[in-house]
Amino acid sequence: MSGRQKRPQNQSSNKSQQEALQVAKATQKPGQTKEQTRLIAQGIQKGIEQYKKQHKAKLRDLDKQKKKKSSGEAETEIITETETQIVYKQHWLPWGLLVISWCGFVAYQLMA
Repeated sequence: MSGRQKRPQNQSSNKSQQEALQVAKATQKPGQTKEQTRLIAQGIQKGIEQYKKQHKAKLRDLDKQKKKKSSGEAETEIITETETQIVYKQHWLPWGLLVISWCGFVAYQLMA
């Protein structure tokens, strides 16, 4: 058996169930049945659990990056600032249409 003990999933799911039920009750509309509220709470719970999983995955990735940086060579200790330049690349179509419309407007004014 590994040295790590896993936390029971029920504890996590009970907490998210309670949070989901609170949110579902807070947004409950008049005439809504308990079954509908329960289904909404289940959907909210799934969303909460999915968010928590994604958040944990992000934290794991950040920890891996930190460890990678800290265990690197002496080069990583010297922090060099790199100049970042943001280049906005615009599509030619809007500008082309603008030029064509202005040319058409000028031609129309000259003919009138």
